[in-house]
Amino acid sequence: MSGFNENEENEICVGIDLGTTFSCVSVWNEETKKVDVLANSFGQRTMPSYVGFTSQGRVVGMGAKQQAAVNSKNTVYDVKRIIGREWNDPVVQEEIKRFPYTVVDRAGSPMIEVEWLGQTKTMSPQEISGMVLTELKRCAESALGKPVKNAVITVPAYFNDQQRQATKDAGRIAGLNVKRIINEPTAAALAYGLESKTDKPNVVIFDLGGGTFDVSVLSMQDGVFAVKATGGDTHLGGEDFDNCVVEWALAEYLKGAGVENKKSVKDKAIAKLKSNARAVRRLQQACENAKRTLSSSETTTIEVSAFTQDYGDLSIELTRAKFEELNKPLFDSCMKTVANVLKDASVQKAEVTDIVLVGGSTRVPALQNALTAYFDNRIKLCKTINPDEAVAVGAAVQGRILMAGGSGGGLDLCPELQVVLLDVTPLSLGIELEGGVMSVLIKRNSPIPCRKSREYTTVEDFQTELDICVYEGERSQTAANNKLGEFRISGIERARKGEAKIEVTFNLDANGILNVSARDLVTEVEASATMTADKGRLTEEQIEKMVLDGEKYRALDEEFALKVRYRNVLEEAMFSCMSAVSAKGNNEADMNMLNNLQEWLDYDAENATLERFQKQIDSLKDKFGVKIDLSNNAESNAM
Repeated sequence: MSGFNENEENEICVGIDLGTTFSCVSVWNEETKKVDVLANSFGQRTMPSYVGFTSQGRVVGMGAKQQAAVNSKNTVYDVKRIIGREWNDPVVQEEIKRFPYTVVDRAGSPMIEVEWLGQTKTMSPQEISGMVLTELKRCAESALGKPVKNAVITVPAYFNDQQRQATKDAGRIAGLNVKRIINEPTAAALAYGLESKTDKPNVVIFDLGGGTFDVSVLSMQDGVFAVKATGGDTHLGGEDFDNCVVEWALAEYLKGAGVENKKSVKDKAIAKLKSNARAVRRLQQACENAKRTLSSSETTTIEVSAFTQDYGDLSIELTRAKFEELNKPLFDSCMKTVANVLKDASVQKAEVTDIVLVGGSTRVPALQNALTAYFDNRIKLCKTINPDEAVAVGAAVQGRILMAGGSGGGLDLCPELQVVLLDVTPLSLGIELEGGVMSVLIKRNSPIPCRKSREYTTVEDFQTELDICVYEGERSQTAANNKLGEFRISGIERARKGEAKIEVTFNLDANGILNVSARDLVTEVEASATMTADKGRLTEEQIEKMVLDGEKYRALDEEFALKVRYRNVLEEAMFSCMSAVSAKGNNEADMNMLNNLQEWLDYDAENATLERFQKQIDSLKDKFGVKIDLSNNAESNAM
């Protein structure tokens, strides 16, 4: 197939980077033979992975992030950190302590609870991610002027089978046919390969985004992209850097206010500050902005007007050196991962030819310096590809390969792109033996697709049935690994223990989906199952309902998004005016007006019309002469 048929919508396959903090969508341009990163109606090429709910509607993206401070309990973000995980997962238990919104246990799965349209709604992380994907789909359809049905979606390399399946479910909720789930660093390597167009025997992809971290080593030779090893942390990213700064800023703020530096007193004061969700959300945004500023400056000031009634404005100077000191343990963790992945790939530091930076958080100078130093200052870090867009670009390339007729077996060749992609499995796969021991058939970092077989035997005399329990993970005991599923083979040879021979075969396809079969070598009976990590997955009925709900609320969501933007700019202008009035001295009339406006925002704004918002904005302009920008420009550095 040489090109797209413009009359067939299913020929289009977009590439989507579904990020923890920011997401991005792109598509292969058949005319230019390049990838276009698609912007929304406001010109934004990346979109915050936020969803906000109120009694009036739902808003996704920048609008949701902007209203998070005033609606923290119903603004959902970072769900990628818990998608596909079980309720008792330590990561889930740690994250729910930080989330301002409510996460509850439903049949062993974490579910998000919000107030929406006057009702309490309980939604899965897949449904929230589906809302983000739906917004990206709309952006793509608007930019392309045609329906979009197919997509390649990226995930962290270290996502397990349940997390990958949950991401596919999110795509289905958004009305997308997910053609392939691929690893983020592999997608970034495709983008880099198109850019460099030269052979590279050992390339390190260092991918640090807002919430996840991946490192991959691969070779690019004669158009073959072969991943040698991958590793990372699905619980480390730029937001963790922000959180370290937030904790420090709260302590500094109390110190400046004269609060006693006794641990019990300070802890109590910090707990009180954190109970004010709006104030903490505004501080988080200020710390995020400070982090970005420090990528190009040696010092900056974290400022939050009218932070609390007790102590007033927050204004703290933060130097790059202090930022690096606060986050040094996290930076060190990143470098340890690099060392481990090189070891897994059997590649020496001196053999590495290129280091490609992906993800907004790689803009942090300390990380760049640490990487350069680790490789003995002999390699110049590659910054030729946009770190915020590289993953989406690579996903679009993979989408074009698949739509051009690339095989589903992983050896995906597109004559126009001259690319063959060989990825690896992120976790070891095996079965449970007697005593809960893990027997590995496919080792971590094995190229996919792949097929492995091994013979097993019975543990009891005259045993005619055998349960095959399949797991993924790196621990020797299955209890510490992730169970993917199980099935039973019946009719095996009736013999004494240890005599029967059962061959178990693992067949892993290019999507990372595992098919397991078992065959008695004497009786020839066999049984098989596809491992889909059904635990915690959504049913077909649940997915269909979510798809219908998305269409049902579409018009309401669009109107509400505009109101959210008005509210956000009005609140920011109000806080700025409060700070200015306080600095000039007591002006009771002005302060009363601003306090009345804050009360209106807190209690009446939710049900107000757009016209009423406009009147409030006009009043603020007339009284204080402030400039209010109603545009909705997104941050370009998705860290």
